[in-house]
Amino acid sequence: MRGDPFDPNCPTRLILDRIGDKWSVLVVLTLSDGPRRFSRLRDTIGGVTPKVLTQTLRAMERDGLLTRQVFAEVPPRVEYALTPLGHSLRRPIEAVAEWAQENVGAVIAARERALLGEAPADARHAPAHPAAR
Repeated sequence: MRGDPFDPNCPTRLILDRIGDKWSVLVVLTLSDGPRRFSRLRDTIGGVTPKVLTQTLRAMERDGLLTRQVFAEVPPRVEYALTPLGHSLRRPIEAVAEWAQENVGAVIAARERALLGEAPADARHAPAHPAAR
């Protein structure tokens, strides 16, 4: 079955919501190197509350992207790991993360220009579009 992300009733949009969530993206990137305990995940990701991380992990587990393994120890130890389906997201998410790292300066500069009411950098030096003449 192949979904249509432009169909508002297609479940593909639910998947795009999941993988477009910043916390899910950071979880995939963190777990790409192997299983992690909750506290190590939280510390590596940074800035996420335990409640939000727990909600994200539960949703990703429900969607088949990761597993949660509880070890019968005292105190209990829980590890999270990507499933094969979760690993299949690694390349696309790494590509987006790399793009973000390479372009963060340009995006911040564009935001600053927009806040100052300046024209976008490309528009300042580009010739007028023929249809606009």
